Amino acid sequence: MNDYSSLTKVLRDINQINFVRIFIIIIGAWVVMRMVERAVPWLAERLGGRFRLYILPSIPVMRLLIINVALILLVPTIIEPTLQNLAAIFAALAIALGFAVKDFGSSLVAGIVAIYERPYRPGDWVKIDRAYGEVKTVGLRAMRLVTPDDDTVTIPHLKFWDTNIYNANDGRRDLMCVTDFYLHPHHDGALVRRKLRDVALTSPYLNHERPIVVVLKEEVWGTHYKVRAYPIDCREQFQFISDIAVRGKAALLEMGVELGWRPLGAGAMVPAGDSKESLPRPERGAYSDL
Repeated sequence: MNDYSSLTKVLRDINQINFVRIFIIIIGAWVVMRMVERAVPWLAERLGGRFRLYILPSIPVMRLLIINVALILLVPTIIEPTLQNLAAIFAALAIALGFAVKDFGSSLVAGIVAIYERPYRPGDWVKIDRAYGEVKTVGLRAMRLVTPDDDTVTIPHLKFWDTNIYNANDGRRDLMCVTDFYLHPHHDGALVRRKLRDVALTSPYLNHERPIVVVLKEEVWGTHYKVRAYPIDCREQFQFISDIAVRGKAALLEMGVELGWRPLGAGAMVPAGDSKESLPRPERGAYSDL
């Protein structure tokens, strides 16, 4: 009986609660959030360039602001707005949520932290675990990215606590692209490096304000070259890599340079340029720079 009387002191009498107001606040907040999620990307696409990367990160901040405003309007409608009542209600909610949805709560906290620390934001190209793509939305619980194969991946912010997050552009318009070439060891290395640099320099996707670097490493099966350069826009990275790969291969064949072959094991051989994923990742510092 004491518990019931305490609860009735906290909550308003049912006759005093304006349910129409509650309904309008909830629907209004939902409509405003949907309008923001549609209007901001639409505006960002039309402004383009660096303005796109400045505007898109505002979506989660605006969503959080809308939710907070809705809660501020809802609480006095249901609860007698005294300091003691508000403290009791929020303490009870915090304990209940902590036990019932620990992982969900951890994702929410990580989402709030991510909004301010910004390890990723809409428009960034990130890699988390095995997923790589462009961040489209950053919600309170999870973020969504779209891979180059047009797959949508939803990743909870809980990964923020214990997973390395690789951000390729970190809010910038461009990012570094790496194009690999695997060649037979018998060739003029200096000439090949100059030729590959010229190929990158003449690409229509190249950002001429950023450097071009050609590095190499001698392997047991041949020579591994990497062309490191920046496209004008992040979304052109795959066209940029393909352009350098196609024209670079043609230029090398004109020079008479042969592709390298990498031992696969048990006497089998595979063209070194056939599968980028099958090759071991190079160690940092193992390449020589110009």
